[in-house]
Amino acid sequence: MAGDPILERRERVRRLADGAKRAGYLLFALAVALFFVALATNLPSGLVTATTAALVAGCVVLAPAILLGYAVKGAERDDAERHGL
Repeated sequence: MAGDPILERRERVRRLADGAKRAGYLLFALAVALFFVALATNLPSGLVTATTAALVAGCVVLAPAILLGYAVKGAERDDAERHGL
C-alpha cells in the first residue's frame, strides 16, 4: 500500500497529534513550574497570569490532539479488522 493517500494522510495526522500532545504536556509542565515559582514569590499577578495562560493553552492544544490520536488508532484498528491483519 505504498503511496496510498489515506495512509499518508493518516501518518501526517499522527505526527501532528504527537507533536501537539508533546506541546500540550509541556505547557502543563510549564504551568506547574510557574505556579510553584509564583507561590514561592507571594503570587505576583504576572506569574499568576502566565500560569493561567499556560494552563488554558495546554488544554486547548492537548484536547484535540488526544482525540486525533484516538481517531488514528481507531482507523488503524478498523483497517486491521476489515482486512484481517
